[in-house]
Amino acid sequence: MNGQNKPESQNSQNSEQNSPQQQKKTYRRYHHYKKKYPSQQQKQPAVETQAISFKKVSIIVPLLNEEESLRPLYNEIKKSLKTVNSDHEIIFVDDGSTDKSLVVIKDLARIDNRVHFLSFRTNYGKSAALQVGFKHATGEAVITMDADLQDDPAEIPSLLKKLDEGFDLVSGWKKKRYDPFIKKYSSRFFNFVTRFFSKVKIHDFNCGLKAYRRHVVQSINVYGELHRYIPVLAGWKGFSVSEVVVKHNPRRYGKTKFGISRFFKGFIDLITVLFTTRYIQRPMHLFGFVGMITAFAGVVISLWLTYEKIFFGIGINNRPIFFLGILLIIVGVQFFAIGLLGELMVHNFQNDRDYVIKERK
Repeated sequence: MNGQNKPESQNSQNSEQNSPQQQKKTYRRYHHYKKKYPSQQQKQPAVETQAISFKKVSIIVPLLNEEESLRPLYNEIKKSLKTVNSDHEIIFVDDGSTDKSLVVIKDLARIDNRVHFLSFRTNYGKSAALQVGFKHATGEAVITMDADLQDDPAEIPSLLKKLDEGFDLVSGWKKKRYDPFIKKYSSRFFNFVTRFFSKVKIHDFNCGLKAYRRHVVQSINVYGELHRYIPVLAGWKGFSVSEVVVKHNPRRYGKTKFGISRFFKGFIDLITVLFTTRYIQRPMHLFGFVGMITAFAGVVISLWLTYEKIFFGIGINNRPIFFLGILLIIVGVQFFAIGLLGELMVHNFQNDRDYVIKERK
């Protein structure tokens, strides 16, 4: 009995002696595990930020019936802005949407105090939405983009980088487009005509993805359908305009707002822009020039008919070209008179409110 109990007592003593060592080993293993855990977190890739001089960036998003794309767009914008070392705000301008777009925007504003919104009671157009957004933007740099996810928010840092090089306006160039055939090639023709007449050397005037310095959006007035010609308006006021190639995505949700009527309205607005930018302060240069050319052609026709009548005895009473000459002279005088009246109006109402001051002391 005693022989049997002796080993048990030895075993109990050995177990008591070994227990502190076992606990020590267990503690070391646990401590070693905790030591490795932070190192695994440090190996996760950090988001690289791009240094820009703008302290705050305003993102303006005009929209009409885009409820499905708003949340993905918001997530992509926030993801892109993480790479920029500046504060930001996102301004959604609801242009009278009839779907649940406003409900989605309110939900986003509830969870993010950097999200702001303005909602129109009815549809006023993209130009009106941009103009209101410009007035409420507080950032030193302003980004505009469409809400249909065809403009890629990942391009925001590249636009800001180009803007930070010293340009006043940077427009996106959708070099590879995912649009219907008619929209794609009518847009190319429209851009060619606009570039030819405006002398602003960019490829894509109507791209919704643009970056501005704040003093640019404060100096231009956008109304009607003039949002297509913002680079032209800015260039006329002396601001430097550039462009960068941006990615263009296929439309994910909804349907395009493009119609054939917008194509014709665009060229009518081009005439408006050319007149208001080039000749608003000197109308005589336009109407006077056209009037002189027209009247001169009428006078040449009348002199030629008179020469034929005197030296060749050819009658002129029933010749259509005789009436054409008289008509050209009358129209030319009318154009010249309109130019004079325009000059009188400009002279009487001339002030310095349209002059953009670059620096002052």
